[in-house]
Amino acid sequence: QQQQQQQPQQQRQQPNRAKPKLPAPGLGVRQSGYSTAQIHSIYCAHRRLSEDAGGGGSDGSNASGGKSADTVEKESKFASLIGAAATNMDELRRLAWSGVTHTVRPIVWKLLIKYAPVNSSRRAAVLQEKRRMYAGMVDEYYGKRTQPANDGMYKQILKDLVRMTVLAEHTQFHQVFARILFIWSMRRPASTYVQGMNDLVTPYFIVYLSEYCTVDVDSSDRLRLRGEPPNDSELASIEADCYWSLSALLDTIQENFVFPQPGIQQNVLALRKIIQRVDGDLDSHLERHDVEYLQFAFRWMNNLLMREIPLRCIIRLWDTYHSEVDGFSHFHLYVCAAFLLRFSRDLKRESDFQGLMLMLQDLPTHQWGDEEVTLLLAEAFKLKSWFADAPNHLDKAIHS
Repeated sequence: QQQQQQQPQQQRQQPNRAKPKLPAPGLGVRQSGYSTAQIHSIYCAHRRLSEDAGGGGSDGSNASGGKSADTVEKESKFASLIGAAATNMDELRRLAWSGVTHTVRPIVWKLLIKYAPVNSSRRAAVLQEKRRMYAGMVDEYYGKRTQPANDGMYKQILKDLVRMTVLAEHTQFHQVFARILFIWSMRRPASTYVQGMNDLVTPYFIVYLSEYCTVDVDSSDRLRLRGEPPNDSELASIEADCYWSLSALLDTIQENFVFPQPGIQQNVLALRKIIQRVDGDLDSHLERHDVEYLQFAFRWMNNLLMREIPLRCIIRLWDTYHSEVDGFSHFHLYVCAAFLLRFSRDLKRESDFQGLMLMLQDLPTHQWGDEEVTLLLAEAFKLKSWFADAPNHLDKAIHS
């Protein structure tokens, strides 16, 4: 069943369903000391923050194609933080939570994951050394890919890369992804490569590629390059940066990739407990029609929603994940809960197992943009706030 949930996403035709309405801000019963007014204030504040990130697009452009005043101001704040002798990381996280403009996203992400040092005078030297270290790993490990003990894993990686929509027109990047994933697996024998891990390289690759050329991701999640592609030296830097960034991410969710993936199992169980408390009717509806959370949420946890939400939205989502202390390991759970609640009304209209599973495996997010991600994050923040004052409450529920 887990293998079925990890099958790569095929190109999907979006059903002609009516656009779901947003759940009301006051969902369910509060599990913390926050008042309804405080929760609503938090919700509105984070929506305003995201609007300040740039409104109409990830680059902060307005309807006329120029940058809004808020975007220009925010870019200036980022530049000031990045260019300081020592970057104030608390301030950088606060600013990045509501979205990072694409011009500074590469260095901001590297700072947030602690790949680049806060001391600006040391950054170039540290990154150069990290890239040199990665090149040494390639020399040490990549030649072992054809050995009998590694051949099966390497072939599986290549199969998964061929199926990736984002690289459909750029097969020259397959070896970049293959080296990153193979070397990561070789250096972490306690963990294992699983289908879907290849997806997690993609946001880093797109963001770091944008340092060297103009990058677009179309509505079908296909990568489009404009202008000259990166040269071999630049591509080697992108590859190394992606390796270290992926390693930092996977270190925070390593229990997801140790057999039998206990981290995912626990998060799926926690997701149901949240839904039971916030929208018991939805949980009962799923149970009545024999829909198990593992049948749809396993993929949400394993792939971090990358097969449910357009890539352009995932990159925006990861701005916030990188800004949260436990963004991928903890906050993602609440994003998944908010994501499921987003479609609660539509799911309740489905009257049988087949209809529910068809919708859950192909939710109508194809046209999503910054506004939908903003609202999703606001709802997730609100859910997290409800449980924040009682951290043992959810844990006890999971083990009850």
